[in-house]
Amino acid sequence: MDRRNFIKSTAITTAGIGVLSSTELFAQTNGKIKIGFIGVGLRGRNHVQIALNRDDLEIVAVCDTQEESLAQCRKQFNAKGTKLPKEYTGGVDAYKKMLSNEKLDAVIIATPWQFHKNQAIDAMKAGLYVGCEVIAGLTLQDHWDIVKASEETGKPYMTLENVAFRRDVLAVLNMHRQGLFGELLHLEGGYQHDLREVLFNDGKAYYGHGVEYGPKAISEAQWRTQFNIDQDGDLYPTHGLGPIMQFADINKGNRFTHITSYSSKARGLAAYVNKVSPGHPNGKINYKNGDITQTMLQCANGETMLLTHDTHLPRPYSIGFRVQGTDGIWMDVAKGIHIEGKSKPHTWDSADEWVKKYDHPIWQKYEEVANGSGHGGMDWFVFNAFIQAVKQKVQTPIDVYDSVTMSAVFPLSTESIAKGNKTLEFPDFTKGKWKTKKNTFMLDDSGM
Repeated sequence: MDRRNFIKSTAITTAGIGVLSSTELFAQTNGKIKIGFIGVGLRGRNHVQIALNRDDLEIVAVCDTQEESLAQCRKQFNAKGTKLPKEYTGGVDAYKKMLSNEKLDAVIIATPWQFHKNQAIDAMKAGLYVGCEVIAGLTLQDHWDIVKASEETGKPYMTLENVAFRRDVLAVLNMHRQGLFGELLHLEGGYQHDLREVLFNDGKAYYGHGVEYGPKAISEAQWRTQFNIDQDGDLYPTHGLGPIMQFADINKGNRFTHITSYSSKARGLAAYVNKVSPGHPNGKINYKNGDITQTMLQCANGETMLLTHDTHLPRPYSIGFRVQGTDGIWMDVAKGIHIEGKSKPHTWDSADEWVKKYDHPIWQKYEEVANGSGHGGMDWFVFNAFIQAVKQKVQTPIDVYDSVTMSAVFPLSTESIAKGNKTLEFPDFTKGKWKTKKNTFMLDDSGM
């Protein structure tokens, strides 16, 4: 392939909002974007650091309910020698004053999940672009409300799903778009990550060193653990689903039609607490969320997808990607790719060889600046994609329909399990627009 011609410069318009092609996505324009941050805990400060390293942004204001988070954020500005932003604090509604008082172009939301929906809707109603950490909302109605707000205000909402920009994912997407896998039939992904030291700590260290959660803990253990006590479902579907949606053109010529979920019994979290601190009362809690949840999705064009949520047990990290078609397969756990007619029969090729050959030029161009930004550079790419859309006043590459689709698996999976693993109809958040929309995500010139 001629890499100089890899990225198409075309753009289309959908519902009155321009959709970026990949060339435009990473184009440089003049002028600084005025941005605010709602939530500057660990994840929020990661985004703040990326923003501080750019010369096209002005961080006008930050908001958080906890002084410790604000204090750590100040250190970032002082270390950079940058003027401190206006701070908003004092309660969960403090962000509303920031939205009304400050002249902003966009906000980044990195707060606990239960606050995302209202904060995002209020920001869109204030005329701002919204870049929101996963997940979008807790209920199916939350997701519909976000779509309604984006459509009524004309303001884009983007889930900041960084794995969609992972280097090997984009390389394999390039392979798919060049037809190497043939017709796609089945895809898999998930969140397979030992979170026990995230869900519990001692109230002093962010990770591990204790078995407390809620008010006695700090960081994510203050709020995230409670979801595993109260809910049984796939609580974190976007890392696996967001990337493979692009392979199957979901919401762009294809859509999910049905969903079914199953969960195992829950033993891992109680066992962990009893191992670390025998006799602790948190070891006697009835954790509702099954240790392993699997969700099957049916697509309108005939593909199937399988998602796995596995965060309570000892295991190495893995998304568990699988992309399989009539001519080949990629499995990231196997670190292998097999393409019929090119690979030795019944033998895995090293995935690294194929990834290097089909490496996305965006990664080649921005690898150095992305390094060190977090999660192997993915954090820089997703943040940059959002900011470039804001600068050019165009649609974000992950739009509101994609955002709520990948997030809605949370409430739908809990409903399916609660109803005896019932197969549910998957809502069409696009209201039929999926039939004519085209997939422009990281578009290359291989015929897409």
